[in-house]
Amino acid sequence: MIHKLTMPKWGLSMTEGKVVAWLAEDGAEVDAGAEVVEIETEKIASGLEVPQRGILRQVSKIGEMAPVGGLIGVIVDGGDSQAEIDAFVAEFQASFVPEEAEEESASAEPETIEVLGKTMRYLKRGEGGDPAILFHGFGGDLNNWLFNHEVLAANRAVYAVDRPGHGGSSKDVGSATPDSFKDTLAGVMDALDLPKAHLVGHSMGGGVSLDFALAHPERTLSLVLIASTGLGPEIDGGYIDGFVTAGKRRDLKPHLEKLFADPKLVTRQLIDDVLKYKRLDGVDLALRTIADQFFPEGQQALILRDQLSKLSVPTLVLWGAEDRIVPVSHAEGLPANIETRILPGAGHMVQMEAAAQVNRAITSFWE
Repeated sequence: MIHKLTMPKWGLSMTEGKVVAWLAEDGAEVDAGAEVVEIETEKIASGLEVPQRGILRQVSKIGEMAPVGGLIGVIVDGGDSQAEIDAFVAEFQASFVPEEAEEESASAEPETIEVLGKTMRYLKRGEGGDPAILFHGFGGDLNNWLFNHEVLAANRAVYAVDRPGHGGSSKDVGSATPDSFKDTLAGVMDALDLPKAHLVGHSMGGGVSLDFALAHPERTLSLVLIASTGLGPEIDGGYIDGFVTAGKRRDLKPHLEKLFADPKLVTRQLIDDVLKYKRLDGVDLALRTIADQFFPEGQQALILRDQLSKLSVPTLVLWGAEDRIVPVSHAEGLPANIETRILPGAGHMVQMEAAAQVNRAITSFWE
């Protein structure tokens, strides 16, 4: 049987991608879940996994652009001849309509809910199963999960939420205290009619999720903390202050580069998108207020490490070994009831740099 390998849609605005490198040779046998090709979007690059075991046949050449849904390769798991493979590719190319593929892949669109008097944006993927909520970090938004959301939603409904002050949500953060953000998470679950959910939090989103799980174990099915705050006082205060104050590309770029082990992942488009967000009305005050509450004088204010032994829900901690924002040492020496995995070659945005490994770790943990 011949299976198609197509250009994915990573992020709400993606319409095409570039094949940067093939990570497996043409004709090589690959396992399900193996990364076989590196795709570059206007924002960032990442590896694409294959869904099944078989023989890889490359269709797109290195450097070629392909629209979302376009054929870039095939996986052959039977005795199909080269002629049959060629016929499969020719038939796909003859019938492929980029506009139709784009419409099909764009079926999930962000929606809004009212939470404690504020409008909040979220994106839902998947149906059924035990639901999960993805909570991003300081200065981020739901696009921080663009390499994870669809994979994690294979067997359940997964909601990526923009926290107050971020993305498409209200820029009014009120007092921005840890308790207020904990209450906001409860309000999100109420508005989405979710009595319980798996919680996945990155960075500050992890700290808030941990705080919530300790206060509301009856509503927390499990907890995944990714490069989370809340496990120690140290944080790169220079990054926090630099992100808040930077108003030009040259000022913002070095701070964004700290988020990744490979600074080349910070593209011009990524910088422009962050600057566009930071120039929205209310964002400057929101970020400053949050930073003052959570990271006063360049230190973490919400520290919950001494309460980890009280956690009554399954907990997984994931960290990039080269994190320059929150020290990876915060993942060391945790109680035995917490599963911990350190991923080499990745920085603070480990869910983007090591997406395949993070996705496998979370899905396995949920199972």
